[in-house]
Amino acid sequence: MENLIRLGVALGIFCIMVSWEAVKPRRVQQVNRQQRWPINLGLALFNMVLMRFTLGGLAYMSAIMAAEHGYGLLNILSVPDSMSIIATLLLLDFAIYCQHIIMHKWSWLWRLHKIHHTDLEFDATTALRFHPLEIILSMLYKAVCVVVIGGNPIAIIAFEIILNGAATFNHSNVMIPDKVDKILRWLIVTPDMHRIHHSAEPAETDSNYGFSISCWDRLCKTYTTEPKQSQTMITIGLNAFRKQTELGFMQCLLIPFKPQAKR
Repeated sequence: MENLIRLGVALGIFCIMVSWEAVKPRRVQQVNRQQRWPINLGLALFNMVLMRFTLGGLAYMSAIMAAEHGYGLLNILSVPDSMSIIATLLLLDFAIYCQHIIMHKWSWLWRLHKIHHTDLEFDATTALRFHPLEIILSMLYKAVCVVVIGGNPIAIIAFEIILNGAATFNHSNVMIPDKVDKILRWLIVTPDMHRIHHSAEPAETDSNYGFSISCWDRLCKTYTTEPKQSQTMITIGLNAFRKQTELGFMQCLLIPFKPQAKR
């Protein structure tokens, strides 16, 4: 049931954002969807099947196990359910922010995470573009965090839905008025804020790591307000990967195992 709820909400949000992109896009894309979408959607389907038969639901089951045995900070402190849900959501959000930084800073993990950044355009399907090994490592990391935190099982389901929805939203190529965007950025990560993270400029790539709540980047001083180029002119992707013909499905799977070019 948990997986069906997550899938239904994820598909709903994806359809909304894709429709919004079609009606009011932020940028004119130079690489068309027919070249990129089969790779991004193919990786998403591959990862979905992989998780279905391996670690799918591990975070939720870890929360159930922690609750039954009294493991984790929130269980040890016997925090009331309402506060436990809020604390779980906030602590996991910060944990994923930290994970994102580690994926950039540790060269072996960057080999995997760079697949996400090799997309030459930025839209809702970019949120689906991850190497399968990163998906597995992320789930293992998340499960450990859930046990350490003593995460509330209900909050885990909510968090997974928020994670998928926020990622789809903040990767979308949608137009949001500047004044509205500036207000939203005080609370959530907007597409304009996260697009900077997908810039080919290394200093910009290594900033704006948040995926849901925007405060972590401000508090930890990893926040970039505006890119050097305008939002409509940012070069998306990585400087070492500029040819779409070299970024096919199988090529993306094999990139982490090839000699690595300097960033």
